[in-house]
Formats: sequence, structure tokens, C-alpha cells
Amino acid sequence: MTHKLIKFLRRFKREEDGHMVVEFALAVPLVFTMFLTSVELGIYSMRQMFLDRGLDMTVREIRLGTGTQFTHNQLKQKICTYSGFLTDCDTTLRLSLRPVDIRTFNGVGGPSDCVDTSQVIEPPSVFSLGQSNEMMLVRACYMFKPVFPTTGLGYAFTKDGSGRSKMVSLSAFVQEPS
Repeated sequence: MTHKLIKFLRRFKREEDGHMVVEFALAVPLVFTMFLTSVELGIYSMRQMFLDRGLDMTVREIRLGTGTQFTHNQLKQKICTYSGFLTDCDTTLRLSLRPVDIRTFNGVGGPSDCVDTSQVIEPPSVFSLGQSNEMMLVRACYMFKPVFPTTGLGYAFTKDGSGRSKMVSLSAFVQEPS
């Protein structure tokens, strides 16, 4: 019995039929994964750029509008208007606005406060408009659905209960005296 098995394996080793099929079957999933990851990364970069742009333009408007008091919803609406490309921005964007002491600054704090769309949405935990001449740190957290959630980079993103991943943008400004 072992003699027949050894003879079969030697014959199998010499034959080259189907040789290319094995390499093709191993290489195609790798190439597809790389392609889908590059598409996901390109779209992620574009979303991040639009979020940064929307936040920067809104912060610029806050700095120029000395003495104007904004609410969380007004700032969120301005960011969504300026960013343009972000889908479901009104429901998946959360802002955190807090004062920062520049002499004792020790980082931006804990994890960003984001919206979990699979749960009940609560009001923002930190939102203070600040005092005159006080440095303010704005952190915008946007939740998005990956284009390819089961492949490559889309699979690697940390997701909430509804399958959305988060993206964070930071900006700072000094509250001008009124």
C-alpha cells in the first residue's frame, strides 16, 4: 500500500498540469485585497480632508465673529455645510469644545466622544464656549460606513454596533474678548 502511495506522489511531483492554477488561486485574493484596501484608503483620506476643511472653516468663522455665541447644533450644522461630502453628517457628527490651559496642557484628554448610531443619542458631554482670551480645543468626531467593510482596511477599522467607524479632527482657537 505504501509503495503505491509513494509511486503516486512521485508521479504527482513530476507532472506540471495545473501548475499555474495554484499560483493564480493564491495570488488573486491578495491582489484583490490590495486593490480594495487602496480604494478604501483613498476614500477615507478624502473624507478626512473634508472633515478637516469643514472644521477649519467653522473655527475661522468663530474667530472672526467676536462675541457671537454659538450652540452645539449651530457649529455642527456649519461644519456639515462646509465639509459637503460627508454623508449623514447631521446625525453622525459629535463635537467636543473645551477650554485648555496652555501652561499645564497635558494632551487632548480621553477617547473622543462619538455617536453610536445603534444606541440612543445623548447630548455632548463636554461643550463649553469659554471665557475671553481662553484657548479652546474643538474635537469633531464623525462616524462613517466603510465602503468595503469585510475586506482589507474596511475590515480593520474599529466599528460600533451599527458597523460605523470613527474619524476625528482637532482644531484650536483663542476666544477673543468681546
